[in-house]
Amino acid sequence: MSVLSSLVEEIRNGAIEVVDLTAPLSSETPILQLPEPFGNTVPFRLTEISRYDDRGPAWYWNDIVTGEHVGTHFDAPVHWVTGRDGEDVSQVPPAKLIGPAAVLDFTAHAARDADFLLRIEHVQAWEKVNGPLPDGGWLLYRTGWDARAGDQAGFLNADETGSHTPGISVECARWLAEDTPIRGIGVETVGTDAGAAHSFDPAFPCHSFLLGAGKYGLTQLRNLDRLPVTGAVVIAPPLPIVGGSGSPARVLALVER
Repeated sequence: MSVLSSLVEEIRNGAIEVVDLTAPLSSETPILQLPEPFGNTVPFRLTEISRYDDRGPAWYWNDIVTGEHVGTHFDAPVHWVTGRDGEDVSQVPPAKLIGPAAVLDFTAHAARDADFLLRIEHVQAWEKVNGPLPDGGWLLYRTGWDARAGDQAGFLNADETGSHTPGISVECARWLAEDTPIRGIGVETVGTDAGAAHSFDPAFPCHSFLLGAGKYGLTQLRNLDRLPVTGAVVIAPPLPIVGGSGSPARVLALVER
């Protein structure tokens, strides 16, 4: 049996589980809110064209309106000024959309402190137990934030000082971009940076360093609790939008059971 035939058979018989890491996309999907004078994305909207009626008696279809960075989505390097000469989302090589995953669970830390930041020493301590971060793979940062995904206010967790969501420190973002072999990071929050990252130096360091290094981001993931610490394979295909800075994505993981 060929490798691909074996893969299909193992998925069919349940030896390999396909885990959906994607949040459902609807008008209720939480979206990023930037303060004035910055522009904001539109929420997702579905507009019916016909539904088995006089507009189209045998078919149902819709127009959709959405931003590139709404819901579970893929950040391409060109999304940030530091990656402005890098790939747009249509230029990302397909082979880079599939890779091994390392799952770092800091749910308890984020539960105690909504502004918790992942630091280099946290990742290095994880590596001592689980081995090095995967070459050409994804660091998936679990914080339990997906439990808030049905509530815009709770998901953004904002007050008069701004949003309070967990993220990654400036030093760790630089280190992940420059000194580790990962292809990108995936998070459960609305963006790859912490809610308070607008006040960091540089601001939004995950965007600045990782996209500037030609790496990628995945956001608003869920079901990371169903993945092993190592061993899963992530498949993260965005729409190949020519000139696009990102795209909604259907992110899947293959897990041996």
